[in-house]
This record gives sequence, structure tokens and C-alpha cells, in this order.
Amino acid sequence: MDTIAFQSDIEAPAAAVMDYCTRGASLFRLIPPWESIRLEQAPAVLTPGSRAELTIRVGGRRRPWVVEFREVDRTVIEEHQVVGPLTSWTHHRTVKPVGPDRCRLSDRIEYTLPSGTLGQLASQWLPNRLRRALRYQHDVVAGDVTQQAADALAPRRTVAITGATGLVGRALTAYLESAGHRVRPIVRTNPGDDAIGWRPDAGIIDREAMEGLDAVVHLAGENIAGGRWTRRRMQRIRDSRVVGTNLLARTIAGLERPPACLISASAIGIYGNAGNTILDESAPPGTGFLATLGRDWEAATGPARDAGVRVALMRTGIVLTPGGGALAKMLPLFRAGLGGPLGNGRQWMSWVSLDDAVRALGWAIGDEAMAGPVNLASPNPVTNAEFTRTLAATLNRPAIIPAPAWGLRAAVGRMADEALLASARVEPARLRTRGFPFRHPTLAVALGHVLGRATGTP
Repeated sequence: MDTIAFQSDIEAPAAAVMDYCTRGASLFRLIPPWESIRLEQAPAVLTPGSRAELTIRVGGRRRPWVVEFREVDRTVIEEHQVVGPLTSWTHHRTVKPVGPDRCRLSDRIEYTLPSGTLGQLASQWLPNRLRRALRYQHDVVAGDVTQQAADALAPRRTVAITGATGLVGRALTAYLESAGHRVRPIVRTNPGDDAIGWRPDAGIIDREAMEGLDAVVHLAGENIAGGRWTRRRMQRIRDSRVVGTNLLARTIAGLERPPACLISASAIGIYGNAGNTILDESAPPGTGFLATLGRDWEAATGPARDAGVRVALMRTGIVLTPGGGALAKMLPLFRAGLGGPLGNGRQWMSWVSLDDAVRALGWAIGDEAMAGPVNLASPNPVTNAEFTRTLAATLNRPAIIPAPAWGLRAAVGRMADEALLASARVEPARLRTRGFPFRHPTLAVALGHVLGRATGTP
């Protein structure tokens, strides 16, 4: 039997950390994004005898991994593998106070590898991956618990989310539920259980189910980078944002018991190609498809704002996670040593880690001063050349093969100039003024966190 252990101190009461760790939603939050593990089913609250069902990719196939929580009390969580790829697996997690507002989180994993070639191969890489996973989990626990305490979301809220199955929506749902809030997804099909049905293309939404919500977070919209920008695709992208947003805003405006706030996604594309200009929230919209889209997208929230609902327009930068989005598309090339700058590499990239993005959305729900445009991006944007160097260094790979502008234009057309080569040097002035604490403020720290290759501390 092999053992891996890791511990860290967290600036939060032990009870708050244990409350977080015993909520089923925290299991989703704690899965390292670089691992091919999916949480399929989990209890709302971990109790002795409860089980979590996961799947994990082993040898090119997805296999079940079921764990049972044998012990759960005020200081200890102990899980055992019931079905899975290892011969045995036991994970002990303890939370003990070391002061009134400080505790020590300790993890110990005991496991036995299968015999044969597979076990021999796993013995070469599994210990390091487990250490990386535990380091990541401790960072997420510390970040979530301390941020949730500052979110001003007590008592517990009921929050509806469009795009709840998307990249940011899934993480935000788990973040809110891990704090004890109730999340009601707004979905297009099969609105069973706690979901709210809508069909924005047909102007249909379950108005009655919208009554009495505390907040609505609107994240839905077709993937801008999902294909070449044909005229038809650009219209779909526009409709998915403007039409859906307007339906939601008009519905909220007509409710007898409207939510206190509408937190609506927007994007830094609204600034267009701005060169080296530093862009805070007072900067005017730029030109081009994305800028016009952003302007109209934000304007579609007008009915809710006019009805007295607080509306925050979250102008989001490139969200970093290997689980999807831009970084996921870059990783195969960079891991193969084939990455490089886009065009001349001098364009500014404004980015944010997925965890900071999710925590900022939670912050915006609770902060009554968050209204109007809010730049949701790290305070430290970088040029594309610097992004390339930092990602390559994080992966310990070279990055010497540039992608020329003409090649990008030939490959993806108009999207190259507006999404890949455009420069947006964004300053998150509103978040900084309100004191939002970015846990991953620099690119090296953010990439180290999301890729499990820590290069520094926040």
C-alpha cells in the first residue's frame, strides 16, 4: 500500500471549511480540471454510507469509479473505493482548528495499485499526480471558503442561471451550491425537478417559475469560436445573446416579485481592437462585429434596469481552464512543442482564471454596488507573445512556431482579426475599487493552478 499526504493552513474557521467539504457540490469543485474525471452523481450532503459516482478515463475508455463515505463528522471525512481502477483506495480528510479563524486541512490517500503492467506504469506517474491534485484542492477550498464568507450572500439565496451546463455555468452552480445556496437552471429542454423552462427563439419562458428569485445570472449564448463566421452563423451568435437577453430582461421587468439583481454576461470584445490603450469600464465600444454585438447584448438588459432591478454587465476576458475554451484548444499544440505567438504577438490578451471568474460572479450577486459595466479580467493582462512564453514554460516545452496572420485569416476568416489578433488591454477597475481579491492575479500563477503545475503563490 502506498501513501500520499498533504496539509495546509486555511484562514477560515474549521466549521466553515468542514461545511464546505461535506456538501456534494464541493466534489465537483475539487476535481482537477486537467484530469479526465467526471462527477456523475453525488449526494447533496455527505453522510456516512452515502456514495459518489464518477467516471475516469483509463486506457482510452471511460470506466466507473464509485466511492463510499464511511465516516463523516465535525472533523473527519473518510472515503473508500467501492468500484474503480485501483485495487484499493482510502482518502482521509481532517479539518482541525489552530485558532478562532484558522484551521489545518490535512489529506492522506492510501492506495494499492493493480498487479501487472498497468500497475507498474501507474507507479511511475500516479504519486506526482495525486500530490498535484491535493495541492489544487487545497487552493480551491481556501479560495472558495474565504470568498464565500465575503460574498454578502447570507441568508441563503435562490439563484437562477442560464447557461448552467456551460463551462462557467457548471462551475458557478457548484460554487454557489457548495456555499449552501439553491440554484435553479434555466433550460431549453426537459425542465424537470428544480429547472425553469425557456425557449428564447420562440419568446417563451416559464414566467411563474421566475417569481420570487433572489438573483438571475445570464450566461447563455452560442460559442463565438465554434466555427467559421458565415453570415448565418453570425446571425445565430447575435440572436443567441440579444434575443435571449431581451426576453429575460422583459420577463424580469414584468414580475410581481422580481429578483434583486440580474448578472448578465458580456465580453471584452465590446472594446474592439484597441491596441495599447488601457481600457477600464468607462472606455467606449469599439468597432466590428464583436463590438456591435457587445453593445446590443448589453442594451438588451434595459427593460430590467428600467424596472429598478440592479443589472451588472460582466465584460469577461479569456477564461482559463483546460476543461474548455481557448486554453483547451491551445494545449494540444503547446504540449507537442508546436505552439507559438499569433501574428506578431504584440496584441494584448485579457484573461481570468475560471475560479476567479466564478468567485467574481458570486461577489457581483451580493455586492449592491455592482451595477453597469464590470470588467471581469485579471489586473495583469499580457501580450500574446508573453502568454505564449508563459504557457510554454509552465508545460516545460518550447514555443517557437508562430502562426502568421495571413494563415489565421485563411483558416478562420474574419474571426482571426476580431478574436485572435485584436488587442484588448483591460483594467478591472470596478472589481478592484470594490476590493475583490483576485486569487490568481498573474498568468504564471493562474496557469500553474489550472494545469496543476504551481509556479508560485497568489
